[in-house]
Amino acid sequence: MEVKPITLQDIDLKTNNIYEAVIVVARRARQINDEYRLEYNEAVNNLVTGPEDEFDDRVNPELVKISQEIEGRPKPHQLSLDELINKDIEYRFKED
Repeated sequence: MEVKPITLQDIDLKTNNIYEAVIVVARRARQINDEYRLEYNEAVNNLVTGPEDEFDDRVNPELVKISQEIEGRPKPHQLSLDELINKDIEYRFKED
């Protein structure tokens, strides 16, 4: 996995407040993580499994393939930082 460093100055140039940017990026990363989790759960639920056996130690290759595909994706925090740097995230403040 490749690490792409991002300086605080890069983030500060794109936003008015670095602390607000951190909150926005964290919330977006959670959204992306939830999307990944939903995709994984749907894929796992769609697998056709044989009879359930508590003592069956065999590994399901389809499940391993799905897990590796999800794990191979870019990490949610990196995607959300990239979206912030590219101005793909729009956010607003809650009005009173």
